[in-house]
Parts: sequence; C-alpha cells; structure tokens
Amino acid sequence: GIQEYDNPLPAWWFYMFVITIVWGIGYLIMYPGMGNFPGLLGWTQVGQYERQVDAADEKFRAMRDRYLALPVAEIAADPAVRKMGMRMFGNNCAQCHGGDAKGAYGFPNLSDDDWIYGGDPATIKATIENGRHAAMPAWGAVIGDQGVLDVTQYVLSLNGRAADARQAEAGKAHFATYCAACHGADGTGNPTLGAPNLTNGIWLYGGSAEQIAHSVRAGRNGVMPAFKDTLTEDKIHILTAYVYGLRN
Repeated sequence: GIQEYDNPLPAWWFYMFVITIVWGIGYLIMYPGMGNFPGLLGWTQVGQYERQVDAADEKFRAMRDRYLALPVAEIAADPAVRKMGMRMFGNNCAQCHGGDAKGAYGFPNLSDDDWIYGGDPATIKATIENGRHAAMPAWGAVIGDQGVLDVTQYVLSLNGRAADARQAEAGKAHFATYCAACHGADGTGNPTLGAPNLTNGIWLYGGSAEQIAHSVRAGRNGVMPAFKDTLTEDKIHILTAYVYGLRN
C-alpha cells in the first residue's frame, strides 16, 4: 500500500511561508482591508485618483491658462486645442451627442449650422456652463386631435412638403395663436427662447407626420446638464473652442 511520511518542509519554503504571513499582516495594518479600518497610511483608491488628476491638471494648467487668455474663435483650429477638446467631448458630451457630434434622436447635431440657442462662442460657452432646460407645452388638450393634425399639415407645408391644403390652412390659424409666440410667425424659430426652426427640414425629434403630431400633442422637454461644477473654467473654454470648431 501507500506509505505516508512526515518529512519536514525545506527551510527556504518554510521561511518564505512565514514571510508571506508577516507581510500580509503588515499590509492589513498599513492599508485598508479589514472592515472599516482605513489602515495607518490612510490610502484610498479615490485619493490616489484625485492626486493623479491634480498632477495632470498641474502639468497642463499653464498651457490651458494660455489658451484661456485667447478668444475662442482664435484657438478653435489649434491642433492642441482640438486634441484636448476631443478628449473632453468624449468624456462629457459624446454619450448624448455622439462621438462624431452629429447627435441622435432628442440630442442636437453640433457639427452643422443649425443652432437651437445660437452658435456663437459666448452662447456655446453659456450652454456648457449652465445647461439648457427646453420646454414645449403639450397642445393636444387645447386644440384637440383635429387641431393637432391641422397644425402638423401646416408645419409640413412650411418645409415645402406635401400637405393637405385645407388642413394646412386651418393649422395656420392655430399656429398663429399657439406656436408663433415661440417659433415666430414664419416658423423660423427663436434662439433666445430655444425654439427651433421649423422650416429647414432639421428635426430634433423626427420630421415624419406622426412625430411632428406627437410633438404638438404631447410637447417636448429636453434637458442638458450644466458642467460649470464639473469642468474648470479653462476646460470649458477649450471645450467651447472644440464645439465651435466642429463646423467652422
């Protein structure tokens, strides 16, 4: 049969085993690892991350401060600004507007010339800093189902698309009463209010008859978060230059 022996471990193996135990105990004393005990060194992953971010900020702060002193339009084409801005955009904006900034359903395209609130540097910066809260009221309960269909036909006609002439004429009266105050009598919009242009075929929530009717009936509420508490002034300046340069 099999005979069992009780031979001792080699000395080097035994001492290595002891060393690992001592090292483990020392580690748990110096670093967090036992319940709520923070360790004598007070090290945390969050703290290490913040120190690394601070070090990176310190390294590039002089460069960003130099750009902060220059107008947005002047630095928008600078290769270094484009590179930094692209990274900031990817980390903070691409989730909604897309990596190529061409937008998606409910999120505007930032690479064209159609701007809901205006595309000058000061307005872009204000949008990034303070965010936007768009609110289009629901008109379904006010003008009824037929009124919604009539307004839809009128909006289609504003774009030169096929529309029922009788319904469009009825919708024009509703538009003048309920819609023109924001979108303008001619439907070209009002950037001050964030009311989009309804005549250029660019649609934030889709331009089919069904989608337009839904917007009229149920309203729309778009929200963009503010980044003034997330990004520093110099980073917002560079991000503004990047967005401004997307279509300039």
